[in-house]
Order: sequence, then C-alpha cells, then structure tokens
Amino acid sequence: MSFEVRGRDLAGRVGVLHTRKGDVETPCLMPVVNPVKNSIPPAELKEKFGYKMIITNSYLILKHFGKNAPDVHQITGFNGPIMTDSGAYQLLIYGGVDTNPEEIVKFQERINSDIGVILDTPTGGYATREEAERTVEETLKRADMSTGFRTNKTMLWAGPVQGGRYIDLVERSAKKMGELDYQIHPLGSPVQIMEEYDYAPLVDMVVAAKMNLPPERPLHLFGAGHPMILALAVALGCDLFDSAAYALFAKDGRYMTQTRTLRVEDLVELPCSCPICSSHDAEELIEMPKPEMENDLARHNLYVTMEEIRTIKQSLIEGSLWELVETRCRGHPKLFEAFKRLSSHSKYIEANDPFIGKRLKGIFLYDGASLVRPEVLRHRERVVERYKRPKNQDVALLLPNPTEKPFNKSKAFEEARCHLPVENRVHICFYGEPFGLVPSELAETFPLSQYESSVEESEEYYECIRKFIAGQKYAKVIAVDPNKSLNINNAIIISSIEELSNGVLMNEGIP
Repeated sequence: MSFEVRGRDLAGRVGVLHTRKGDVETPCLMPVVNPVKNSIPPAELKEKFGYKMIITNSYLILKHFGKNAPDVHQITGFNGPIMTDSGAYQLLIYGGVDTNPEEIVKFQERINSDIGVILDTPTGGYATREEAERTVEETLKRADMSTGFRTNKTMLWAGPVQGGRYIDLVERSAKKMGELDYQIHPLGSPVQIMEEYDYAPLVDMVVAAKMNLPPERPLHLFGAGHPMILALAVALGCDLFDSAAYALFAKDGRYMTQTRTLRVEDLVELPCSCPICSSHDAEELIEMPKPEMENDLARHNLYVTMEEIRTIKQSLIEGSLWELVETRCRGHPKLFEAFKRLSSHSKYIEANDPFIGKRLKGIFLYDGASLVRPEVLRHRERVVERYKRPKNQDVALLLPNPTEKPFNKSKAFEEARCHLPVENRVHICFYGEPFGLVPSELAETFPLSQYESSVEESEEYYECIRKFIAGQKYAKVIAVDPNKSLNINNAIIISSIEELSNGVLMNEGIP
C-alpha cells in the first residue's frame, strides 16, 4: 500500500504517500522544476519553502542529457521524492514528441524517478468529441502496454485519466485505468480549462474521476497551482498538485494571493508577511531590475502557495474545510459558479464526509449556497428516513426555531410545555432554516445547536417537514405561526397533510 489516509473532511484527505525516497504528506503541491535551468535552486524548495516533493520533465532530460543522463536527483540537486512527467504536455502543446511509450518508461526508471508518468495522449480543453474519444482509447492502450515495460518494482507509476469536458469519457477512462496496475492517477487536460477560469466543469471532471477510481489511490490534478483553486480541489478529493505557475506568473509580473492575482505595477502595499514581502515595500519591488524582481516574485508565490497548502491541511484536520472552501470561492465569480456546482454532487460529498471521528466544531451558514453542505443534507435526509417519534406522543407541536440555542432550553420551549394540557401526548419539534425540522430531544446533538446562520427563510426546507410529518403518522399537528409571538395561542391545528400543501409553514406564515 503506497498511500495511507490519516484524516478526512468532505471528500478531502490528509494522507501519506510512501515513496522509496521518503514519505510525503498530502495534500501536496509539487513545484515544476526545469531540469536544465532554474532561478531558484530546487534544493531550496525543500529547505526554505517546505516543499517535500517536486516534479520535473523526463522528456526534457532525455533531449538535453541523452539516454545516458545521470540520476534525476543529481541533475536537480533535490534530496527528496521526485516525480517525472513523460513529455505528454509537450505533445499537447506542440503536437508531437521525439520519443515513444516504451523508451520514456525505461528512461524514467534509468534516471531513478520515484514516480513516473506514462506517455499518455492528453485530451486538452478544446477537443471535439471524436478527438476526445481517440485520446481516451489511445491513453488506455498505452497504459496497458506500459505496465509490461517496467522492471523496477520500487518505483510508483501514474496512469492519467483523460476525457476532458466529456464527463462520460472521464468516467470510462477512470474506470478502465483503475483496473490497471498504477498507484497514482493524474486527471489530465485541466490546464487549458483552468486558464479560462472555467472551474465549474472542472468540478464535474474531478468527481467523475474520483467516483470511478479505486479510493486507495491518490488523485493528482495536473497543472493546478494557484492558491485560489486548491481548497476546492482538495474538498473534491484531489491529493496531489503540480504547477509552474509560481515562476510563470513571476515572469509576467504577477503577484499571487490566496484569492486573486495582482499586477506588480498596481501594488501600493504588499499584502503578505513572507520573507520577501517583509524585506521590501511595493515601490522597491516595482523598481527592481527585471531578473531580480522575477526571482523575488517567484519566491513570494512559492511562500503564499505553501501557506495555502498548510491552511488547507489545518482546516482538514479540524473539520472546517467547508468554511475555507466557501470563503475562497466567494473571492471570484467563476469560483463561486464552481462552488454552486457542488449542489449537483452533494450525495458524493456527503458519502465521503466522515461523521464519526471528525472534530465537532460549530458550522457557519451564509446563504442558500451553504445549505448543500453535508451536515445539513445529512440531517434533512436522516430525520425523515431514520427517526421514529416516541410511541405515546402522537400530537406534534411545531415551534419556529427560537433565537436561543439549544432550542430545547429556550423560553419558547418552556412556555409551550407549561401551557399544554395534553403534554404527555405532545411531541415538540422545531422548524425553520437551516435544518428543516429538529425534534426537541435531538436539539443538543451536533450540529443542530452548534451553528451560526444568516440564511434567509425559504421554501427549500418545506419538503423535509412535509415528509417528516407524513412518516410519523401523528393524530394531530399543531403549528405555531412564525410571524407572531411564540405563543401557543397563535397555533393552528393541521388535520391533514394537504393543509401543509396549501401554504402552512411557508414564508408568508400560517393562513
């Protein structure tokens, strides 16, 4: 077993990838290193910035050093696990490479790569359906064939999943690739999609891949390196990332933050406390000679990216990844579109989100987009499907959610209990956003009292209430008007489920 999961939140995982050069904790971002020339020595990536693994290009090593190239660790000067790409990206950009699947597999073994990637055929972000089908079939063919070229059993291998925007092809690629002998699966072809900030389809692609791959294998999102996308990608189940964005952005005079990118010439302040930003002001950075500015910008970008990785890990461990994702995704409209796309995959997120062994912390709910988080959906579903009312309590009293928490310690609850002549038959429940319906005896369980919400009243929770009442088979239902004071005299007796369908408990209140 090369991958060990040690913590989970949403579909995200804190894990350990075991390589022959040492263990690497995930989520992990690998800076892309040019095997020939780097302004930042790769050794510093580990020693100064904290990156435990890097990725470089075996095809470029082959072209520059020839078939007798030395050890990749010697070439880069990096003392740690190294992943090598195969040249498939050059194939996508330039249309061809001067190598073949067998040669590049054997070459990666010869230079002692710790993780190798087969020479797949990338789909890209703009492929037609016919082109995408061809890339999927060719990649699967090469992946199957490449397993026979290996001789070193201590090396890990990555089998890319292709299909691009065609989700059914991603599903097929992932399912077939998962049947082959690979330890890691990169999701291919997202770079062009991410360059267009088209993040919503990326959500669909990641989920499609994850749902069809073996869960014990880490998913690698090729080319994802901007801090703003990382939290969402981790929440969806991505474990590994690689990117040259830190250097490419610096070359173009772009300064990364966790939520956006700034042009250097627009900087008045440096909104960061990394060593670079702590030793310069904005004016000094702008006036530097271009090579020196690029070098400092690249270093800043590395620092801010590592800060985000550590922030994500902390959120994962403490169970607050949703809050981080929602905060990050509200930093850009395209990211918020991707966040809203999570509603299409709520069952996938809920199924992977642990509810045992997770740290119990209060949750924040901002608006309707927050209501697809697992804790809310899980309660609404299970209170209908699994809950059974006390046998002797066949009269339901529905109180609007009080402002005090827990609800069963509120003034409204105590007043209701005092004024009910048939208390021994009355089952008190609370209704309203965000959880729909909360039986009073469950009011103190997590997260029914451990939340803060600014969600406005809507009709979305109504179906949960209707199903709950129908399933419990009460003899009588009494509902208190949410638009009046919390007094039992403002209640209405509901004699049938049809009365609920005519407007009871809706925004406009009880008729």
